[in-house]
Amino acid sequence: MAALFESLLQRDVRLRNRTVVSPMCQYSAVDGLPDDWHLVHLGSRAIGGAGVVFTEATAVSPEGRISPDDTGLWSSRHQQAWSRIAAFVAAQGAIPAIQLAHAGRKASTFAPWKGEGAVDDGGWVPVAPSAIAFNDKYPMPQALDADGIAKVIADFRASTQRALDAGFRIVELHAAHGYLLHQFLSPLSNRRDDAYGGSFDNRTRLLREVVAAVRVVWPESLPLWLRISATDWVDGGWDIEQSIELCRGLNALGVDLVDVSSGGLAPQQKIPVAPGYQVPFAARIRREANIATGALGLITEPAQAERILVDGDADVIVMARELLRDPYFPRRAAKELGEVISAPAQYLRAW
Repeated sequence: MAALFESLLQRDVRLRNRTVVSPMCQYSAVDGLPDDWHLVHLGSRAIGGAGVVFTEATAVSPEGRISPDDTGLWSSRHQQAWSRIAAFVAAQGAIPAIQLAHAGRKASTFAPWKGEGAVDDGGWVPVAPSAIAFNDKYPMPQALDADGIAKVIADFRASTQRALDAGFRIVELHAAHGYLLHQFLSPLSNRRDDAYGGSFDNRTRLLREVVAAVRVVWPESLPLWLRISATDWVDGGWDIEQSIELCRGLNALGVDLVDVSSGGLAPQQKIPVAPGYQVPFAARIRREANIATGALGLITEPAQAERILVDGDADVIVMARELLRDPYFPRRAAKELGEVISAPAQYLRAW
């Protein structure tokens, strides 16, 4: 059997194949509530044959949204709205998964097609490890105090409980792309002189505390994933060596897989974009930190995805833009790799 179509057991959850729909912001929610757009967007990828279908980055609090148009999970209304989507995804045989996030200093900004930088009408004051704006077009954040940090941890925990009650089977914590948890990791954005800044142990403290708080309410039977940026692509920032060191301790905290991306923290980043450019980071973390990884970044062809798995560079393939172009990529991949996968009864006449 092609590696891309082998099942994967994580705790008590079995993925039907190794194709994962990456969290992809849709900027289409009102008051954080997912609607029919999100149902169709995510549901079509489940029908398309993916093993795991992730929601977009879903804010744990109103101030944790990237834009006013982001989805959230901070109330029972949000839980109820997400529950029908999770149920539909599960009914198609995919694992419903949710990425929980807090935008930090990159919050209160426009959806990409609506403008750039700080929202002027309906915006809010973002929070961050330090009062350092992302750039001169972004809002100046307020540095979190002890109570603010405690609230962030409590918000992640509460949203995780709601995710469980909504029917999700995997939770992923977003500590990449320059959002709040990543901001605490990087010395470029974290200039604190307390227990949450300075040394490696201090800069990783909030992430470790969030993971621990989430694991209190997330059952032992269900997987917990973490997305990180393996490097800031800026000298003096967070890098692959620190990522490996962080990941070495994650198994003991209850993290089951690291979804390995990169960049997003600093506007001066210089990224050598090319097909599979982030795969070597996933491979190093998998081998040197002894933890399962997801590979992503310009993975567009079935043979390319298959080679990554066969070479042992990752355990799953996390795809974004290619699955926007082709929601049925897993079915195309199965045909190209000589596999047969099931189709919904409504579609059998075409197979």
